[in-house]
Amino acid sequence: MPLQRFTRVYGIQDAKIAPLTSDPATGTPTYGALIDVPGIKTFEISGDVEVKKLRGDNTQLATNAAISNIQVSVSYAKMSLDVLAAIVGGTVTDSGTTPAQKTTWDLTSDTATMPPFKLEGVTPPNGIDIIGGDCHVILHKLTLSAFPDLGFAEEDYRIASFTADADPLLSNKKWISTVINETAAAIS
Repeated sequence: MPLQRFTRVYGIQDAKIAPLTSDPATGTPTYGALIDVPGIKTFEISGDVEVKKLRGDNTQLATNAAISNIQVSVSYAKMSLDVLAAIVGGTVTDSGTTPAQKTTWDLTSDTATMPPFKLEGVTPPNGIDIIGGDCHVILHKLTLSAFPDLGFAEEDYRIASFTADADPLLSNKKWISTVINETAAAIS
């Protein structure tokens, strides 16, 4: 018997991004290595629908609606230079020796376009109706729609965040996938 197709969704335990390295129209998309989004707090998906109404004879004759945008907003507790490099571009370099090591993210003027990436989030085990199961949400091709929120906060922790727009993959037309697992599974 198949799993039920509805569930409560409680919490988010993990999220990872992966750079989209190729998306051939007649092949399979290829992604780079998974990068942890440290201290994931929120993963909120919204969308826009464009509605067209046809009127005539003093009445409504038809309505047509189409998805015009899918967007995700993410907030996470710990700033990650690897996440910044994957979603904005630039490079991360490590240098020095103990006790003077440092890691640096540099964004240069030759980063003209934002790179595409995949984002996947998962509930904790038992975060759904199925005991021992979980729920994954995958946005297959995202591009930032605004520069990520960074910086500092007076006498408080600064929460990092970003917002990105989804596009369908060329290879399989997927925008978003939601997977309910009977047995909890790691993001892969």
